[in-house]
Amino acid sequence: MRLPLLLDEVSHAHFPNPPATSAQIEAFEQRMGWKLDADLRAFYLHCDGASLFDLVNSPFIFPALAKWVRARKFIFGEDLDEGGPDTWFVVCEVLDGNCIILDVSQQENGRSPIRDGYREGFPDPKWCPRIAGSFSEFLAGALQSKGRWFWLGADEQT
Repeated sequence: MRLPLLLDEVSHAHFPNPPATSAQIEAFEQRMGWKLDADLRAFYLHCDGASLFDLVNSPFIFPALAKWVRARKFIFGEDLDEGGPDTWFVVCEVLDGNCIILDVSQQENGRSPIRDGYREGFPDPKWCPRIAGSFSEFLAGALQSKGRWFWLGADEQT
């Protein structure tokens, strides 16, 4: 599904925040030291974060730009080098305290891949595998999931 259709669905069937401004995006990029890829830039110009399916107990929470942190800080509470890669950032929080990670250390076709931020296996890439090639691919899966963790097998969704 194309990104404009996904963004339209977020606006009409879910709980988006007001859009980020260009100045907020520029400040975010300065703070992080890297630029949002085209998918993420479009998402944040559309809405500065969103909750999918439920406002209070959302299975997918995309944080506002001001609330982005490295995955190692989200998982361990500290942003220390021994805690994991400094290029893994939380792009989505999931209901059980795990997260979805944007890996800015690599790009394919101008897009950064998405990883599972499984807390108990973090930061081992075996337990935090790539689950989508881009933010829009992840967002499409999340929107179609009915709130389920679409990247896991049915037997893993307990």
